[in-house]
Amino acid sequence: MGLVGGTGAILLLSSNSKLQNLLGIKGTSFNIATTKTEKLRLEESSAIIDSVKKVTPAVVSITTSQNVLDFFGRTIQEQGGGTGFIVTNDGLIMTNKHVAEAGTSLSVLTADGKDYQAKVVAEDPTNDLAILKIDASGLPVVDLGNSDDLQIGQWVIAVGNALGQLQNTVTVGVISARERQLTAGGGGTQEQLNNMLQTDAAINSGNSGGPLVNLAGQVIGINTAIASNAQNIGFAIPINQAKKALDSYKKSGKIIKPFLGVRYVTVNKEIARAQKLSVDYGALLVGTDDQSAVVAGSPADKAGLKDGDIILEINGQKISENHPLAAIIAGYQPGNEIELKILRDNKESTLKVKLGSTE
Repeated sequence: MGLVGGTGAILLLSSNSKLQNLLGIKGTSFNIATTKTEKLRLEESSAIIDSVKKVTPAVVSITTSQNVLDFFGRTIQEQGGGTGFIVTNDGLIMTNKHVAEAGTSLSVLTADGKDYQAKVVAEDPTNDLAILKIDASGLPVVDLGNSDDLQIGQWVIAVGNALGQLQNTVTVGVISARERQLTAGGGGTQEQLNNMLQTDAAINSGNSGGPLVNLAGQVIGINTAIASNAQNIGFAIPINQAKKALDSYKKSGKIIKPFLGVRYVTVNKEIARAQKLSVDYGALLVGTDDQSAVVAGSPADKAGLKDGDIILEINGQKISENHPLAAIIAGYQPGNEIELKILRDNKESTLKVKLGSTE
């Protein structure tokens, strides 16, 4: 009886137009809304599945090993793992530098179960990037996307090898932020990573070096790190930064980057207050007891930059903690001419500099 009464109430609600008007309900809007939501979820789910199918044939597992001494002085083999992805049919693979440190023995397991010995052919520590080479041909490759087009809130997929043991582990999240600055390190060394993507897709030590993919199955980032003591905060290298390194290696056999030739600290309100500066942004050129702020013979030296100068802008782009000098310079190519707005003795002026190159 209760079941019949309940059913009758549902039928009445969906068929009685007077009651619908009284309650402010029109037609079958509930059903339509539910159907649209379900359809959207199905489309998103289908896009994720298709993207994973597209990229995983070119995702590889990387195993590292090296001989170390244990507490008792005995030689033991220490192993690590990570992920990479194939970018050329003849075996070039991109991953993180911290995954594939030079000097370790590297092996690569492809999606079809074949095992290869690999070697590091190029590194870019400023982007935590390494390029590996395996002796193979006819390999599947990923589709490299455009990270400049990414939007906050856009769905992304992190593909990799969770904890270096399981293949094709997939996590899903969104782009939480762009242009993040990150200090990453291990083994007593630290690197400042600029212009990083932030995502809440789960990233761990195993899928470091693996691809961060959009719903079109294009690689738009390289999974790199997680924030310590934080949940759901991961970082990835924008693929456009990695593409510059890859293009440089293909052309010259090494990664060549633009070079200005200054040592500096990024000015903020605290530094401005402590140093009694008239501005709270820019790059203050400072040296050490044995090193000048301006590298001798560098493009900065030739342009006339001096210790104590503050570089305020590069081609009209203001230098700040969110947009540090190194990150802005990285957006140019060796040989490009840039215009610097500087502050010297509280007077602004401009200088033109032709960028050099460094490996």
